[in-house]
Amino acid sequence: MGKFKVLIIDDEQLARDLLKNYLAKDARLEISGECSNGFEGVLAINELKPDLVFLDIQMPKVTGFEMLELLSEPPVIIFSTAYEEFAIRAFEANAVDYLLKPYPIERVQAAVEKALKRIQSGASQREELENLTQAHEESSGLLTRIVVKSGTKIRIIPVDTIDYLESEDDFVMIYCKEGHFLKQKTMKFFETHLDPNKFLRIHRSCMVNTSQLAEIQQYGKESWVLLTKQGAKLKISKSGYLILKQFLAVGNGQ
Repeated sequence: MGKFKVLIIDDEQLARDLLKNYLAKDARLEISGECSNGFEGVLAINELKPDLVFLDIQMPKVTGFEMLELLSEPPVIIFSTAYEEFAIRAFEANAVDYLLKPYPIERVQAAVEKALKRIQSGASQREELENLTQAHEESSGLLTRIVVKSGTKIRIIPVDTIDYLESEDDFVMIYCKEGHFLKQKTMKFFETHLDPNKFLRIHRSCMVNTSQLAEIQQYGKESWVLLTKQGAKLKISKSGYLILKQFLAVGNGQ
């Protein structure tokens, strides 16, 4: 078997150089590339198909966790982090290896041994990564932005620019000022992670940004549609209508 291909993704040059120095001592490894941000990282993983990735979590533009959401087939990943205690507990609970900065060469070597055993066994890391991502989401509070992949491009959508969201099978379509983009999440996820004072679930398949409310129209005994300022027509359920009435009453000081 040939050498194991390694990709390093870290925004700090010194951290990348240190890892390269450590990894160069292992003849089984070949450093295929390095990236300084998550945008480059996603493209490099898709292009280079590395066996092993060293991934920093706290990066500008796109974080390590946001990167994970954009990968359909993630390689084996070792995280490097200066993260708080909760995140470290999440790594350990989900059997995902991490390097706590600053890290000695012995810790890197131990992580590499563990990773290579996983690669050689053919075992997927997907379940552990999904559980880790979920633990991170549950601890990180309300969303301020959403990262999506559109073709080969990565877009960052500030939540304030979203008009509304609609469910589409296992995905949610996000409609915003730049267009519409699919995200592999559930409506329940967005209901939990978007500010309830700014986003209302008006139907089991739809949430709307309250700043986009233009008009509510009734077209049957218990049937309504919401018109947004951008001209979209959104179906309102009975429970959604009650939520809207309560929101509008509070807004009018009633």
